[in-house]
Amino acid sequence: MIDDPVTARRLRDAMPVFTALATCLLVLAIGAILSLGRDVLMPITLAVLLSFVLAPAVRGLQRRRLPRSLAVLVVVLATFAGLGGLGLMIANEASQLASDLPRYTVTMREKIGALRAQAGGGATLERLFQAVQDLSQDLQPPEAAKPRGGPADAEKPMLVEVREPKAGLLSTLGSVVAPVLHPLATVGLILLFTLFFLAQREDLRNRAIRLAGSGDLRATTAAMDDAVARLSRFFLAQAGLNLAFGVVVAAGLWLIGVPSPVLWGVLAGILRFVPYIGAVIGMAFPLLVAAAVDPGWSMLIATVVLFAVVEPIAGHVVEPLLYGHSTGLSPVAVILAATLWTFLWGPVGLVLATPITVCLVVLGRHVERLSFLDVMLGDRPALAPSEIFYQRMLAGDPLEAIDKARQVLKERELATYYDEIALGGLRLAQNDRASGALAADRQQAVGQAIETVVTTLGAMPVSKGAAAMRSAETEAAVAALGPDRAATAIVRRPEDLAPAWRGQAPVLIVAARGPFDVAAAGMLAQVLGRHGLQARTTSQDALNRGERPDMEGVALVCLSYIEPISTSHIRLAARLARRANPGVRVMVAVWRERDPAGRDRLRRATSADILVTTITDALDAALRLSGAGETREAPRRAA
Repeated sequence: MIDDPVTARRLRDAMPVFTALATCLLVLAIGAILSLGRDVLMPITLAVLLSFVLAPAVRGLQRRRLPRSLAVLVVVLATFAGLGGLGLMIANEASQLASDLPRYTVTMREKIGALRAQAGGGATLERLFQAVQDLSQDLQPPEAAKPRGGPADAEKPMLVEVREPKAGLLSTLGSVVAPVLHPLATVGLILLFTLFFLAQREDLRNRAIRLAGSGDLRATTAAMDDAVARLSRFFLAQAGLNLAFGVVVAAGLWLIGVPSPVLWGVLAGILRFVPYIGAVIGMAFPLLVAAAVDPGWSMLIATVVLFAVVEPIAGHVVEPLLYGHSTGLSPVAVILAATLWTFLWGPVGLVLATPITVCLVVLGRHVERLSFLDVMLGDRPALAPSEIFYQRMLAGDPLEAIDKARQVLKERELATYYDEIALGGLRLAQNDRASGALAADRQQAVGQAIETVVTTLGAMPVSKGAAAMRSAETEAAVAALGPDRAATAIVRRPEDLAPAWRGQAPVLIVAARGPFDVAAAGMLAQVLGRHGLQARTTSQDALNRGERPDMEGVALVCLSYIEPISTSHIRLAARLARRANPGVRVMVAVWRERDPAGRDRLRRATSADILVTTITDALDAALRLSGAGETREAPRRAA
């Protein structure tokens, strides 16, 4: 322990710098380990992902009373046999394509010449076409040597070839066997680890739970089982979809007449594991071959049409039905992951980037210690919906909040949105105001931004129906809101109201001091008006200035507080309301979450007839008080 206070303070000030340096060193160390250990870590990663895909098949064989070890052996050997056959087919297709390439370069050179003539011989296009022609010439095999004796041959320099001495038998064997042994060793490691992971699945799960270090064994086990099940379903569905995509592409290219359709189909299916850019890369190669093979343009156009039809169907129709529209990753995370893993592990890393990142995000959502992975890589918003609302008010960007609210209100009622999102943002603003973090001018700016949102949403036409395209933020907001309550579907018609509630504005809402209390009162008045109960608002500041509202026709007075100053102040306000209009009912709205016992104590302390903490509670109470008989329900949304 350091006794010198100055040294201790300097160490505390320097601690963030040390933490940042340690984090950078840790990231660099992990990157170095992944790069240097790629020959071992890459097969392990492939085996883990393959075990996720094969686990359902193993469980299916076990349910048919096949022993665990035999089920694992059958599934793994069948899978690797299929992959081996596919590899041989790809090798044959690639060799055939390589032998046909010289013939295709002639057609490509003719097309380039025609395009150059049509382009008018521009300098830039001229250089581009010349570069492509040079590349085509380089792809051609060298012509047979002509007999010497011509005048041109006399000017050519003599070619000198330096030959190394013949290598020994061991060197020759090494040069032949070494390129074959490395892939075989990699495949062997993948096979071995896959067998081990499938055979020891429960033991590995228990060790992972132990490493997670959770005190709640039941919750951690359920979370890990859920994560593994979700990953297995996701990878199996993705593998099946990409396999079908590759088969359809290969069949389409075969019908079109593009050479080596099996090769391009397999390549398209594999590259489709990479979101956003995988389909584009998989389409580029058959497009180039189609342009080189066909003297015209019909084959190229047909190939473009094939991918333009198949990819949207797979991405926007089949994918959402199988495992949802999104992989759960943010677009930035996908691009960064693809770049990083390609740098570390090459082309294999590009294919593995998305599955590895999905695994990390799922672990981050289920293991508390790894929650930062979900924040960094997941597509779910890092802030709660109410925090996002308040942040936009602080940034002076109410239009963005209005746009997101429109999407939410297509599936949820306005009262629900105000309760769970807008009032939550108001409470955050009130906390900053109470702590002195918000200056007076900032309070006014935030209050005006909130007022803009409330006014715009109140004037917005109501239309219900699921949004065609919902952002991840909207998805999270709708999930956080939960279902609408029954009161939000009730609309009072004039003949439904009790006689005392048939005035022009039977509800008077009195807001406490401050711009945030005024905004909350405006939200309540707006919701009540949408349900057939017209309301008007005033503020405590206006009452203090001597402005007295007209109490004629008022059946309910609502005293609105985000944070009450004192119970005696509320009790005095309730007494004055009853004195101004005998027989009026008094509702106290405290927009804070409280337990039922605490609400009951506060209601008695303030002498209120009703105490509510949400706009939906206030709406429900007002609807019950205003009824002249049986409550009628009517659809609020426009057809």
